[in-house]
Amino acid sequence: MTPGIKSESILDRTINADFLEIAPNLPRAFVDLLIVDPPYNLAKNYNGRAFRKTDHADYQAYTEAWLERALPLLKSDASIYVCADWQTSVSLAPVLERRLNVRNRITWQREKGRGANANWKNCTEDIWFATVGSSWHFDLEAVMIKRRVIAPYREEGQPKDWEETDDGRFRKTCPSNFWDDISIPYWSMPENTDHPTQKPEKLLAKLILASCPPGGVVFDPFLGSGTTSVAAKKLGRRFCSVEIDEEYCLWAEKRLALAETEKAIQGYAGGVFWERNTTKEQKKARR
Repeated sequence: MTPGIKSESILDRTINADFLEIAPNLPRAFVDLLIVDPPYNLAKNYNGRAFRKTDHADYQAYTEAWLERALPLLKSDASIYVCADWQTSVSLAPVLERRLNVRNRITWQREKGRGANANWKNCTEDIWFATVGSSWHFDLEAVMIKRRVIAPYREEGQPKDWEETDDGRFRKTCPSNFWDDISIPYWSMPENTDHPTQKPEKLLAKLILASCPPGGVVFDPFLGSGTTSVAAKKLGRRFCSVEIDEEYCLWAEKRLALAETEKAIQGYAGGVFWERNTTKEQKKARR
C-alpha cells in the first residue's frame, strides 16, 4: 500500500494488516462512521495472538496510539463508537474526552456472562459514542424499537401511541442508552463464528443506521470476524475494514459472500428493532 491511495480502491474490502502500521497510508477524511472494537484490557487469545492485561497507563497509551492514527481518516462530521467492558471503560473515557466530543455511553446487556462467587455477575458492556465536531449525522427514525404494550392507554376509545395487531399490542419507542434486546450469537445462528469476542449483527446495525447516512463509509480498524462489514453491506453502506489475523479475514470474506443473498439481520425487520425473542412478529414484518 502506498501513500496517496484513493479511497475507492479500498472500499468494500477487508485489509489483512496491522492497523497501527498501515494507517499512515490510508486516505484522509474518507470515513463517515468509525466503529472500534479493540482488544479489551483483558488477557485473551485471538487465534494464537495473545493480548495481555496491562496497567491503566499502558492501556491508555495503546488507546492513544490507535486513536491518533484513526482521527485523520475521519470526515469533520464523523461519528465514533468505541466498545469496552466496564474496566476498559475507565481507561478509555479520559482519552476519548481529550481528543473527541463524547456524547453518550451506551450500555448493552449480554444475556450470557460468567458467575462469580464473591462479586456481581458481569453481563453488560459499554459503547462510547463521540463525534469529531459539533455537527453529526443521527437518524433517530431508523433505530426505533417495537415493544409490546403492557398497559395500553386509550384516548376517546382509540389506541394512544400504539397499534393493535393480530399478535398483540405494540408501540414504536425511541431507543435509550441502555439496550436489553441484543442476543449474543450462538451455535445455531447463521452469523455465529468461533471468534472469542464476536459482536452481534443487530448491535452493529443500530450504530450504522443511526450514525452513517445511506451510501456512507463505515470503517473498522479491528474487524475480527467481520460483523461490522457484514452489517454495513446488508444495510447499504460502504465499508473498509482492517484485521491483523488472516484466518479472521477469511471468515469475514465468507460472511460477506453469504450476505450477497442473505440480507436478514436477527432482531431487525420491517424497519424497526424488535425486542429479544420476537421471531413470530419479525417473520410477519418481512412479508
